[in-house]
Amino acid sequence: MNIRVMTISDYEQVYQLWMSCAGMGLNNLDDSKEGIERFLNRNPETCFVAEVEDKVIGVIIAGNDGRRGYIYHTAVNPDYRNQGIATKLVNEAMSALKALGINKTALVVFSRNADGNAFWEKIGFSSREDLIYRNKTITEMIRIDT
Repeated sequence: MNIRVMTISDYEQVYQLWMSCAGMGLNNLDDSKEGIERFLNRNPETCFVAEVEDKVIGVIIAGNDGRRGYIYHTAVNPDYRNQGIATKLVNEAMSALKALGINKTALVVFSRNADGNAFWEKIGFSSREDLIYRNKTITEMIRIDT
């Protein structure tokens, strides 16, 4: 297995991987090829894929706003889970963020995603009960829940 920086040429395989993972929430704007390309251009050194024989089996999308790091859409092919791949991807992203001077990282997981929540807790990401997550749509999008 090889972990390397993600490029836009990985998009088709990454998108198919996301679609194969239960609990993943995608939308047609931010997670389109154009949306991911924009994110990769803004965060060229913090997004990674894991691959075996040129097949993408894992992905982590991470970026920062200059103050905080953010992780999105971390996924591992169900056939390759429980081998430490997700942890290795997280470690790569966290190291890349740290090298950029980022000291704290956040993420959002759907409450119904039991496997995802168990993973993040296991590797030390705490749950914040003192916050209310809010957002407001600027451009209408279509949610694609798997």
